[in-house]
Amino acid sequence: MEQPIAMNTLSQILEKLRLKGKDNELKMSDHGKMQSKSLGKIYKPEDLTIVKTYRFEGDSDPADNSVLYLLEDQDKNIGYILDAYGIYSDNEGPSFDDFLKKIPTENRDEQELFS
Repeated sequence: MEQPIAMNTLSQILEKLRLKGKDNELKMSDHGKMQSKSLGKIYKPEDLTIVKTYRFEGDSDPADNSVLYLLEDQDKNIGYILDAYGIYSDNEGPSFDDFLKKIPTENRDEQELFS
């Protein structure tokens, strides 16, 4: 049986999502909800589930620290939220963090997500 290739970098995971047709980025809208432009959907926290979290830390530059959340909506569409840690975050104010805290989480296996 072929061993899966470990995905160690952000770009590897984003490319895998793209190849599987699951590269739907969600971003915080001005109205305090998450929006997927590629799917044309707007989400409340209860519409999503975080199914996998990846954390990346740069070797020498704190600005390289990021987190990638893989999410599934109620229609089983997979999307992602990409954010940097702390002061490097693109999402200012507490609304982004408050939104994330309200999303239920699961920890699914990569093979299930990328099959």
